Amino acid sequence: MSEGDTLVIAFDDNRLLGELFGEHDQHLARIEEGLGVLASSRGNKLVISGKPRAREQADRVFHDLYQRLKSGLDVTAGDVDGAIRMSKAPKATKGEKGESGGEAGRMIQTRKRSIGPRSLTQKDYIDALMTNELVFGIGPAGTGKTYLAVAVAVQMLLQKRVERIILSRPAVEAGERLGFLPGDLKEKIDPYLRPLYDALYDTLPGEQVVKEIESGVIEVAPLAFMRGRTLANSYVILDEAQNTTPVQMKMFLTRLGENSRMAITGDPSQVDLPLGAKSGLVDALDVLGPIPGIATVRFTDADVVRHPLVTRVVKAYNARDRDLLSPRGRE
Repeated sequence: MSEGDTLVIAFDDNRLLGELFGEHDQHLARIEEGLGVLASSRGNKLVISGKPRAREQADRVFHDLYQRLKSGLDVTAGDVDGAIRMSKAPKATKGEKGESGGEAGRMIQTRKRSIGPRSLTQKDYIDALMTNELVFGIGPAGTGKTYLAVAVAVQMLLQKRVERIILSRPAVEAGERLGFLPGDLKEKIDPYLRPLYDALYDTLPGEQVVKEIESGVIEVAPLAFMRGRTLANSYVILDEAQNTTPVQMKMFLTRLGENSRMAITGDPSQVDLPLGAKSGLVDALDVLGPIPGIATVRFTDADVVRHPLVTRVVKAYNARDRDLLSPRGRE
């Protein structure tokens, strides 16, 4: 309900308002700062003041977060940031409420948590992962490319739509050599696969992760171990794909077997291959083009969902790289 320069939002369950506003009203303050509005609570009502567009965005944010709480889900600072980001998206309109909290079809259900998109690109990515046989997720660190792919794979495993999850990465060093690390081959390789383990432990109970890895239902392995295999009835994820060679990428893509899906993630701006070597990810994007069944989702620094400082770091590096590529920067 609008009253001049203010908007009044009424909530039907006062018990949820403490969680909605956050401890010491930290969620409320986050929304005020993020949207440039002022919010004050009066009983079960929230009065929003600010510019018309900002009030409309705030209405959507509070509605989405409140619906999330009503459905039994928690609201974290990350969820608040995601709702703010979604409310600012170009396609965000008043008739699209619910997307930041995730419409039922866009929510990923795992044993440990329900996961929804925190940006419009993440929403498109989740849709692509759920509907395409092969998906490329391209963009900077912190955009959720690998995490969301693992979460969708876990959901499909729990739904028995696939029988196995296979997670892989090229074991390419970023400044350190494998031979300098202590231990046997597994102990040398595991640090490179750690982000994949982290995503698994965030979506499944620890004991289940261990059980499924021991039984082979979940396999985490370096890219070199994929050669010669046919991966059927599986959800296969290749992370850090920018560090593959064209030969390795072709090998991996042709592992796809019957009733399987594949997600390939990477950031072409962070290639750790020897100087002059072409990235298999870049090569694949050039070669494959618009083939039916293949989707490519491109993230930008606006989609970074880690700590806000990460967004500023990514933007700073991108700005520097653009300056170096400009005619003046090459002088």
